[in-house]
Amino acid sequence: MSDLEFILFLLGLALLLIFNLYRRKQNYSLNLPPGNMGWPFLGETIAYLKPYTATTIGKFMEEHISRYGKIYKSHLFGEPTIVSADAGLNRFILQNEGKLFECSYPRSIGGILGKWSMLVLVGDMHRDMRTISLNFLSNARVRTHLLKEVEKHTLLVLGSWIENSIICAQDEAKKFTFNLMAEHIMSLKPGKPETEQLKKEYITFMKGVISAPLNFPGTAYRKALQSRSTILKFIERKMEERVKKKTEDDQNELLGWVLKNSNLSKEQILDLVLSLLFAGHETSSVAIALGIYFLQGCPTAVQQLKEEHVEISKAKRELGETELSWDDYKKMEFTQCVISETLRLGNVVRFLHRKALKNVRYKGYDIPCGWKVLPVIAAVHLDPSLFDQPWHFNPWRWLQNNTRGSQNTTTTSNNFMPFGGGPRLCAGTELAKLEMAVFIHYLVLNFRWELADTDEALAFPFVDFPKGLPIRIQPHTL
Repeated sequence: MSDLEFILFLLGLALLLIFNLYRRKQNYSLNLPPGNMGWPFLGETIAYLKPYTATTIGKFMEEHISRYGKIYKSHLFGEPTIVSADAGLNRFILQNEGKLFECSYPRSIGGILGKWSMLVLVGDMHRDMRTISLNFLSNARVRTHLLKEVEKHTLLVLGSWIENSIICAQDEAKKFTFNLMAEHIMSLKPGKPETEQLKKEYITFMKGVISAPLNFPGTAYRKALQSRSTILKFIERKMEERVKKKTEDDQNELLGWVLKNSNLSKEQILDLVLSLLFAGHETSSVAIALGIYFLQGCPTAVQQLKEEHVEISKAKRELGETELSWDDYKKMEFTQCVISETLRLGNVVRFLHRKALKNVRYKGYDIPCGWKVLPVIAAVHLDPSLFDQPWHFNPWRWLQNNTRGSQNTTTTSNNFMPFGGGPRLCAGTELAKLEMAVFIHYLVLNFRWELADTDEALAFPFVDFPKGLPIRIQPHTL
């Protein structure tokens, strides 16, 4: 090293030390929440991401809330972080999206989902992408075309179940939601070679999304990046086909609809399609698997569901109808309670990634500008001060006239955020609930089921059944 290089090195080191001292001085002048910043760079990330039972908040959160309270500081995902298990702060964060806080996922997520993915976009571009999705998922489309598609794909999956067989419920739920989204987005028919090939690539892709972001040969993340490239080429070919041959049928799928009704670039459309395939498949399939799991342990709820759906089925037969209507769906009142309770207890999306755009003060604590903020949705949903016996599966807590407990349904609803909130509220909320309701309708009408092996949902922090949720099924005789 030359004298000049050595002097520049010392100068750079001195500037870095001055900057760190300045930041520390700033932080000392703020009233930060209590907490532990952990190891240098890694902070407490490894402990925070350690797997735990999905119906709990995990040992890490339990210990930190017990020691520091519902709002505490830490160092997670390589950044100083404020973690919130406080319902009021979580609502405040989501309602002030784009004003005081903005979405801030780790860079590795953007690298694999794409820079135009709705998950990582902020500001006007996110608003425009979300508007496109909401316009396509309009109430009119959900009530007519999508209801029929959801029913068709439900019957395709359940129709393949064989009496007294053992199936992996999680895999069946994934098959249902993937086939639905593949047809809904690109008119791909279930079971066709191109659909099955895309599914194979998508499985590899998903393993990388939920893996450590290590971009080395042989890692799940590197394989996922390769699968992403293959999937995008597939979508691009479909785009070219639609540009060459435009038909009215294309308007029933998202790809054709976007090509005709938006000014998005090719790169933007590719990332939008990929992110919607990811969002529409993964979360809904996990929610359905959780519903199957919780219901097998609550026969009283299954019986009440059966009564509700037998009544709907009976009314359909009397009218000579064979397909579910929107009026039938609106009659599924207890089913909606089961769906809400499944989402509350299972917590498919456990926490969100945000960062502070300004210095923010909340309940006497300062949240410094630029710090990462993690609103932990699961911690609120499992808070015993907000939900009576929160670790118990109790769909009746959601009834307006609750006769099985003293739960205040207004308070319950105010603290219930399974689809996020504010300007980033999930665009597919209604479709996800429709999928769960229709699947439950035909499941309870046609089958009895029980666990065939010990299994439970674990948070990695993504929710997964390690054994695939094996269940033994028997046909129902109504």
